[in-house]
Amino acid sequence: MLEKCLVIGLGKIGMGYDLNLDPNYAIFSHARAISLHPYFELVGAVDSSNLQRSIFEKHYNCPAFDDISAAIMALRPTVVIISTPTETHANILNQVLSQEKPKVIMCEKPLAYDLAEARQMVDACDKEGVNLFVNYLRRSDPGIIEVKRRINENKICLPIKGVAWYSKGFLHNGSHYFNLLEFWLGSFIGFKLIDSGRLCNGMDPEPNVEVYYMDGSVVFISAWKEPFSHSSLELLSQSGRLSYERNGTSIEWQSVVPDQFFAGDNILDPSIEIIDDGSKQYQWHVLNQLAEIFKGNYNTLCTGHQALTTLQSMHEIIKER
Repeated sequence: MLEKCLVIGLGKIGMGYDLNLDPNYAIFSHARAISLHPYFELVGAVDSSNLQRSIFEKHYNCPAFDDISAAIMALRPTVVIISTPTETHANILNQVLSQEKPKVIMCEKPLAYDLAEARQMVDACDKEGVNLFVNYLRRSDPGIIEVKRRINENKICLPIKGVAWYSKGFLHNGSHYFNLLEFWLGSFIGFKLIDSGRLCNGMDPEPNVEVYYMDGSVVFISAWKEPFSHSSLELLSQSGRLSYERNGTSIEWQSVVPDQFFAGDNILDPSIEIIDDGSKQYQWHVLNQLAEIFKGNYNTLCTGHQALTTLQSMHEIIKER
């Protein structure tokens, strides 16, 4: 029996990113991923826009509602996706829990801008016995999981030093890398603020900061969002260099090799290994990991508690700016 999924919010990640793209190439939205995945059934959506609801119904041949309660009563979903603006997450999650107790709620990142709201969301799901996950999608990417395997097997030696470029806000976009680095390098243990930076859209700070994890340190540097969007990671290990470029569409590894000209010296191998990534179908890989939840297997999804830990650590930094 398929798990019935309701998507709340038909913006870019909910439906728009891949609406006019070839589904054999691009699976970027919740709606497309669910509609194609053999373990899940897309039963409907909720959005306040008449136009977005009309597009969804025409494209996916299932109903769209302007009211959360009506959608839940009609469809009885077992999985609810919250893909609305961050400031609405807590209110929508509470509306869902007041109507129904789905098996899973998956919320877009970050959980909330306000730390107290995020705690309330996690506590509410715990109280109702609902599994809460946050869509830090990189943790489901096969390339990311491969890097984690290499770290665990000491093929990428610890500790790590690195640089992370981010744009469009520390909480909104920087949190992707902050959470990913917790996945790779362990718990956040401290920081050193370099520059307070500005506020993105008047609400999301953009500091430059060195962040210390259990197994390494990474300097976060904010880029301007106005001329172009940019995010990348460069991580150095005693065993080589990992490059995560173009928002994750390129993962490259260079091992350490002897310098052929200078005896006793080592260099990075000019031959670059490409680590296969899943960025062209990233929401498909998220659903693969979600399916493992229902099967009772190991998975790499970010739980509500893990996302709350990320947010708490980032707020610790923000308080000092």
